[in-house]
Amino acid sequence: MRRAVAVVVAVVVAMAVGSSGPAGADPGVPGPVAAGNPGFTANVLAPLKVTDFAAFERDLRTVSAYGVDAVSVDVWWGDVEGVADNRFDWSYYDRVFELITANGLDIAPILSFHQAGGNVGDDYTSLLPAWLWPKYAQRSFRGVPLGLEGLQHRSEQGNYSPETVQGWADRVVENEYRDFTRAFADHFGARYRDDVVEINVSLGPSGELRYPSYNAHDVGTGYPTRGALQSYSALAVQDFQTTMLRKYRSLSGLNAAWGTGYASRTEIAPPADAEAFFVDGTYRDSRYGRDFVDWYNGSLVEHGKRMLETVVRALGRDFAQADIGYKVPGIHWTMTNPVHPRATEVTTGLIQTSVDLDAASTGRGYQRIVDLANRVDTRGRTVALHFTALEMADQDYPPQYSLAKTLVGWIGQYAYDAGVELKGENALSGGVRSDFGWDNIHDAFDTWGYLGLTVLRMSDVAEGVGADRYALFIDKYRD
Repeated sequence: MRRAVAVVVAVVVAMAVGSSGPAGADPGVPGPVAAGNPGFTANVLAPLKVTDFAAFERDLRTVSAYGVDAVSVDVWWGDVEGVADNRFDWSYYDRVFELITANGLDIAPILSFHQAGGNVGDDYTSLLPAWLWPKYAQRSFRGVPLGLEGLQHRSEQGNYSPETVQGWADRVVENEYRDFTRAFADHFGARYRDDVVEINVSLGPSGELRYPSYNAHDVGTGYPTRGALQSYSALAVQDFQTTMLRKYRSLSGLNAAWGTGYASRTEIAPPADAEAFFVDGTYRDSRYGRDFVDWYNGSLVEHGKRMLETVVRALGRDFAQADIGYKVPGIHWTMTNPVHPRATEVTTGLIQTSVDLDAASTGRGYQRIVDLANRVDTRGRTVALHFTALEMADQDYPPQYSLAKTLVGWIGQYAYDAGVELKGENALSGGVRSDFGWDNIHDAFDTWGYLGLTVLRMSDVAEGVGADRYALFIDKYRD
């Protein structure tokens, strides 16, 4: 093992007082310092799929020489188990892991239960196993017949997304996640017991804890729009109805709270007109809107908890010293849009609107997403939260209305307050090819408590500005 396992931020901290910081943040609030902290880690992301192994090994030698700790590798469910249920082919990863460790680097595998292809920067396609959808097509869950699309998210536009299995179907397919994780541990556990430093768990599209709200299956929902709600599947609607009736104890209690006159539970539904839901402010100004967003956000968080705990249980005693990681995307656009502020964070499921979105005590809406790290039954493992967009600056003007750098500070401060181990990542590969991007990354580490960096991708820091700045970065913070 190249480095000691990271310690919990809440235990090893020092004081860092900044002279300035994100809007709404207290510039005098203490936070952990990366420099000299034994929890500091410097990793790189491997290509989605290695096709040029000579170039891959050359890059491994380069980053290892200047101090990178580990390589994060997507372990694609669709590639390993794509041929047939419970038939696993690990041969590609045998070769990749051998090259990584032979060059003195540790491994940070990502159990990638999501599709590759269709998102920004994707240069490889790996679909979920083709046998998955028909396997469950004839089944029902809680009285709902599934059919071929029953495991998938359904958007406000009526489109189904095959990128991931929806969180409302976790209980249906949790045995698939368990079997894949167990097969991974059985195959690699003995050989790489001391080389796997973190196991990152894919919790949604692009491996991130979010809904597929701004991807290509819905028209007109890409950057920098509000995206599209993804809560219209039969399983999602049923869960919304059940959750609301449980909250208000009866249909009459719900009607009293919402000012409605529903005669049947079937009338309880996600917004029939999603555009109006945002434009007229319902999502934040009405009891129904706040209840819906709370449920939508809470469903995502509970999905994350179930997935992480399923993986931890399946690992058993294998890789016992490895951290468990999950990634949260920096959804930084439409934050100050005058028509529907912070709407994209709502459609992706990241924030509540029933709390004070300007308060540090609520994480500016991210409280549940960050607190998830402390709620997982890890059986003694540390949970690390990885947050993206560290290289970005604010662009608080149309059409972006972006507060990317501000958001990095908000997450950093709340994670510190919550005692959550926080690591970062650049959102776009170009961000580490410029001094501007690296200056923003340094700001996050110097001011807001980020203790680890995973660079997207290794080839971007194997030469030029990326290599020079990452080497200097590691020299600055290395214990």
